Parts: sequence; structure tokens; C-alpha cells
Amino acid sequence: MSLPVAPGRAARRAALFRETPLAMAERWAVAIAWSLMPKRITGLPNLVRLCFNELLAPDRALPDPERALDNPPGLAGLVHEFTLPALLAGYRRGLYPLAHMAPMKWWSPPRRSVLFFEETHLAKRLRRQMRQARYTVTLDQDFDGVIAACAHRQSRLNLTWITPKVMRLYAELFDASHAHSFEVWNEKGELAGGGYGLAIGGTFVTESQFSREPNTSKIGFAVLNWHLARWGFAFNDGKVMTPTCRDMGFREIPRREFLARLADAGRSPVESGHWQAAADVMTIADWQPQ
Repeated sequence: MSLPVAPGRAARRAALFRETPLAMAERWAVAIAWSLMPKRITGLPNLVRLCFNELLAPDRALPDPERALDNPPGLAGLVHEFTLPALLAGYRRGLYPLAHMAPMKWWSPPRRSVLFFEETHLAKRLRRQMRQARYTVTLDQDFDGVIAACAHRQSRLNLTWITPKVMRLYAELFDASHAHSFEVWNEKGELAGGGYGLAIGGTFVTESQFSREPNTSKIGFAVLNWHLARWGFAFNDGKVMTPTCRDMGFREIPRREFLARLADAGRSPVESGHWQAAADVMTIADWQPQ
């Protein structure tokens, strides 16, 4: 159950979780162009067919993650109820929601990017930067600021799925202690990087990260993973491989193996409630995973 949101926080969320008509039009235009790129356009017929079939005979049950399409890779079905209970049920089943434009869809990629904490890699350059004590990392101190920054992060293409509707629902998940954030603060006390995700049993699902200064998301990610390992989480689910995940030791495993590990991790103990950091950046810079 979510706790009531204080008036001041509600007002801040209203200011942060917004999208102008121009920004919405730009997002849709970029999303359409992205979907028409040569690597993705071949999946459009299957997507259209899925939407048409759902229109004729809607199936509101969660899709089977093992029956996801090969093209687009991992498309499992449409999200009929974008609510807190439906999202938690989907994540527990190995699905996750994503859509750069409507309708919202469930995904279950054929290979999953995961980090087993004993395989964590912290590059020497990153460790040196962490030892400089220029940054402070906190947990669950500014979820709203983090998810808004992830939605509006600067990139070559202004392509995001983190719309105001998404931000509001994941804020509800945070209020209910299912979603968590990490914040990286610079010496001026400014939010320099961060990220957020969901704790599902003994699994943490990383949703998004951002950096406003070099390597700040990696610094925060290292601190998060140190805590996840300390608290007995089985692994960090990065969903699909990214350069940041690969650099930090994530590897891809087949869908079937992922689903089996997810089921096992669902019985693991986890840290409950909102989180607090138990060690500083300099201490975690010396972490030797094993």
C-alpha cells in the first residue's frame, strides 16, 4: 500500500512529471522514425498483427514470456492495465513494460543482461575517480528528481519511454517501497547522476540511468550493486545489454535460464522499506567482489 504523498512533494511531482505538447510531438516523431529504421521495420507487420488481434479479441491475461516473438525480439503482448498491481505481476513473471509510443507493450527478450555480483567489474580509472571523494551517493533520497532526469536526459535522439504517465506510476511504486533510486551528488550539492529500478523478490531490475558529469552513473551504479550484494540479492537484471552494463560485468543469459533464476530469487530475502546507504563512495572503491 502506498503512503499519502505530502502536499509539497505532490506539487513538485506535478512540476517534474510533465511534457509539453511540442515535446510530445517530437517524441512521437522520433519514435516513428526509430521504428522505421532498417533494423526494426521488419518487425512492424508482427506488431500491427498483434495490435489488430488484441483489438478483435482482447486477452487481458499476462502473456507467457517464453512465447515472445522473435521479431520484434522479445515482444510478448500489450499492457492492458498500466497499474501498480499489474506491473508487479508482470515483473514477477519476467516481463517488463516499454513503449516509445502507444500502445504500451510487454517485453521478454531472448537473452537477458544480468549481473551476478561476484562478477562485478570496477575499472581502475573508475576506482580512482571514486577515491577522489568528489561525489556522494545516496539511496532513495530523490526518486522524483532521478526519474525526471532519466526522462529528459540529453542524447542524440530525444527518444524516451518515460512519459509523465510512466513517472507517476513508478513514483507510486517508490511510495510503496517497490521502486528505488540512487543519487550521485557533486561537491556543490547538485544531482550529477543517478538511476532507478525495482526490487522484485531477490532481483533488482534496473530501469534507467543518467549522467550529467563523466562516469557519475557508473559511480552510483557501483554503490547500488555493492548494497544489493550486501543485502543478499541474487542478481541485477539489466534487461538488455548496454555499454555501461558490459563495462561493469553484466553478461547475457538465455531467457529460460533467466526465468528459472528469477523464480529462485523470488524466495530470497531482500532489504525492505526505503533504502539508506551503508557505506561511502571511497569505501566501495575498494570493493573486491567474490
